[in-house]
Amino acid sequence: MRIATYNVNGVNGRLPRLLEWLEETRPDVACLQELKTDDTKFPAAAIEAAGYGAIWHGQRSHHGVAILSRGRKPRELRRGLPGDASDTQARYLEGEVGGLTISSIYLPNGNPQPGPKFDYKLAWFRRLNDYARELLQAGKPCVLAGDFNVVPTNSDIYNAWLWREDAVMQPATRKLYEALLSQGWTDSTRHLHPKAKVYTFWVNANAFQRNAGFRMDFLLLSPDLVPRLRATEVDREYRGREKPSDHAPVWIEL
Repeated sequence: MRIATYNVNGVNGRLPRLLEWLEETRPDVACLQELKTDDTKFPAAAIEAAGYGAIWHGQRSHHGVAILSRGRKPRELRRGLPGDASDTQARYLEGEVGGLTISSIYLPNGNPQPGPKFDYKLAWFRRLNDYARELLQAGKPCVLAGDFNVVPTNSDIYNAWLWREDAVMQPATRKLYEALLSQGWTDSTRHLHPKAKVYTFWVNANAFQRNAGFRMDFLLLSPDLVPRLRATEVDREYRGREKPSDHAPVWIEL
């Protein structure tokens, strides 16, 4: 079973790239982030024609998450992260596919920091950690997939010093990611490639040409799935195609 995560940076504007990737790689499940469209304009028909059922949680011009499943529609379990009834940003969607609980996550960027956007990022991250603990306690196999907007260590970025003031690099952001893993989640990429230079985001085309990237897109596994992990890679070539997202798809095989 191949499960992928892909920040598409505008699902309608990048639809040719998304459909191309689905056709060429055929993931069983694809979690999308940063849809940048409301629910009425999600390209469900085009995605269905490509062979995928979908659930989505959109927002006009900003944010938005979706889960696609090849040959069937995921069963929606939760729309929105619990813990703050006043939070209306579309950043969390949870579904069930083939007995797996799969979450598509778009964690806030948090820039500029310090400031209210960074405060929101940390508060949202704490809420995610609280809910992730509940998912583990439920005892069902689970994957947390998405753009977490954190660079976990200096080994996950081409130049840590240059980006030291960015919200994705702050000690508080990293500490919350470490706290998430300490619950028992496993970072698939680092489990199979503990020392490799792996990037999933490049800020522009020039950065991609120089491979000056960040690793911010993850697939985190509950403990019962770790023995089933067979492979994980980044489809980095899609970052170099015409009018691409600034992220590349990341996938695992169970």
